[in-house]
Amino acid sequence: MSAQKITTFLWFEDKAEEAARFYVSVFGGDSRIVGTTRYPEAVPHQGGSVMTVTFELAGQQYTALNGGKQDWSFSEAISLSVDCGDQAEVDDLWAKLTDGGEPGPCGWLKDKYGLSWQIVPRYLSERISAGEDRAAVNRIVDAMMKMGKLDVAALKAAYEGK
Repeated sequence: MSAQKITTFLWFEDKAEEAARFYVSVFGGDSRIVGTTRYPEAVPHQGGSVMTVTFELAGQQYTALNGGKQDWSFSEAISLSVDCGDQAEVDDLWAKLTDGGEPGPCGWLKDKYGLSWQIVPRYLSERISAGEDRAAVNRIVDAMMKMGKLDVAALKAAYEGK
């Protein structure tokens, strides 16, 4: 297998390993910890502790870094969007990722580490990208804009004009 050309790098103060293990547990299946590196013993206040954790979620590789305290943190300007096959998957991921985190509008949430996610049912993505019926697309987008966790049945009703 060739190396992934572009990898998302996530900066944590000191919870990189904990966060990576959490994400792997949430997504299961083909998600796994790939490897861990440690700071050299000579590095003040970090020597021997975990520096990076490389992990995969659904085959996509990420690296989590224990970079220490900084003046910045995660924001909604960057989010991870998850394609969900059905309402059960939306519900499951929403519950796991908002546990200790916070729900947001339009299918967005922040997990307990402050990372933003979009939990998106495939039905919504397919209807919007098809764009064949502009009035239906406008209705489904309007319905989405009023939701927190996305509701496939309500989105479908909006798209169908019911």
